[in-house]
Amino acid sequence: MEIIILDFTNCKYYMEVYHIIKEAYSLPEYFGNNLSALWDCLRDFFIEDMHTKIVGLNTLPKDLREYMNRILEVFDDVHKENPNMTFEVIS
Repeated sequence: MEIIILDFTNCKYYMEVYHIIKEAYSLPEYFGNNLSALWDCLRDFFIEDMHTKIVGLNTLPKDLREYMNRILEVFDDVHKENPNMTFEVIS
């Protein structure tokens, strides 16, 4: 099982979040930095067992934490579509 760590510690901006996600998953250059693109890429590109650990959420500014909840919803939807992909919020 592959383990991915998404560390959002001290992110201040929306685009930083997507940069971390893009780098961690090695998403293609055309990745659109939005929720729909995230859903499409995670659903379509990964079919093996993969576990993602998510850290640093408690360090995000309030508005970014609110947006991160939407990203976590995408992760939950991806898991429902592909149970081999799991996501765990650590902090």
